[in-house]
Amino acid sequence: MVDPSTIRLAGPLAAHRHGLWTDLLSKGYTPLSSRNLLYVFAHLSRWLKHKRLQADALGPTQIKEFLRHRLRSGYTHHLTLRGLQPLMHYLRGMGVLPPPVSAATAQTSLDRVLWGYERYLLHERALVRRTVEFYQHVACRFLTERLEPDALDLAHLSSADVTAFVLREARSSGVGYAKLKITALRALLRYLYVRGDVATDLRGAAPTVAGWRLVGLPRALAPEDVDSLLRHCDRRTHLGQRDFAALLLLARLGLRASEVANLGLDDVHWACGEIVVRGKGAREARLPLPHDVGEAMVSYLRRGRPRTTSRKVFVQSLAPYNDLSSSAVTRIVRAAGKRAGLVPFGAHRLRHTLATQMLRHGASLSEIAQVLRHRSVETTTIYAKVDRDSLRDLSRPWPEAAP
Repeated sequence: MVDPSTIRLAGPLAAHRHGLWTDLLSKGYTPLSSRNLLYVFAHLSRWLKHKRLQADALGPTQIKEFLRHRLRSGYTHHLTLRGLQPLMHYLRGMGVLPPPVSAATAQTSLDRVLWGYERYLLHERALVRRTVEFYQHVACRFLTERLEPDALDLAHLSSADVTAFVLREARSSGVGYAKLKITALRALLRYLYVRGDVATDLRGAAPTVAGWRLVGLPRALAPEDVDSLLRHCDRRTHLGQRDFAALLLLARLGLRASEVANLGLDDVHWACGEIVVRGKGAREARLPLPHDVGEAMVSYLRRGRPRTTSRKVFVQSLAPYNDLSSSAVTRIVRAAGKRAGLVPFGAHRLRHTLATQMLRHGASLSEIAQVLRHRSVETTTIYAKVDRDSLRDLSRPWPEAAP
């Protein structure tokens, strides 16, 4: 049995020894992991004491300085900010450290604009976190060019500045990625105009990237590849049970990665065999829960899911058992594909696969659009090109050579 009182802890953090220990255990950390983190906590407290600093002085600069000190001292573990996150979360929860940057605590004008933009995207646009992060990345690149020594200069922003930024970004991106960047930039320009930071709506100044809809062909997996993907989940383990259930939701219902990540325990209605899917733009839809998918979810919830206060169905397999992100769902797909010996692909490939199989089994485009929850049937028309048998009936015979 690990006894936290045997760990020598001196300095301004000494009073939090037992509080941190209890917090870590409640979040699912093992006693061994909790002990190791408590050793890091003790090192941090000694460093603060040596620097004659109090705990509330721990800002980003001080944390980076401590990590450099820890590396120079010969330590080989917990050398990154991510490794210190459990300690920082505890100290913030106790009010020792200030909360993350908010509108009131933002240091610069750029921080304040980005913070407000994030709130706008999350609450007004109802975008998922992954999309918000991408939009903020583009916004930061664009706004950094407007930084002056004293503040952010938006009053003199012109259409020429917008066009020049797009041209520079487009040179280093493919057509699809460049289109996403321009969409994100237009969202930022609209936000700045509505806020009154710029006098003119400059969205029209962002040039359109040359590209045509429905040109590409949706790539689908063969049925045997999907079977191999599922078969290579080791369902004897907790991790394998989770991955198998998540993959079935992607393959059998065509859910997006973000929809799997956001699926809550209260969204599964076992009595009527339905789940509530929360898709793009905060839209909700009810889908039937196939028997095999339901069995896989029950197996994970009963035997594979760790004890946690989270109300999401899928959580991390290691403490602190946070909710899975959409990128984590994509990593599940990539890892399963690698185990099955397939060429790497993302979660959306399984969505394309479901639509293609439905079409080949006689489903109409409107039925596919309903299952995939497309806002417009036009989005689904690209799948018409994979129905080669029907297209063959429409094709004209090759003209015979003239006699």
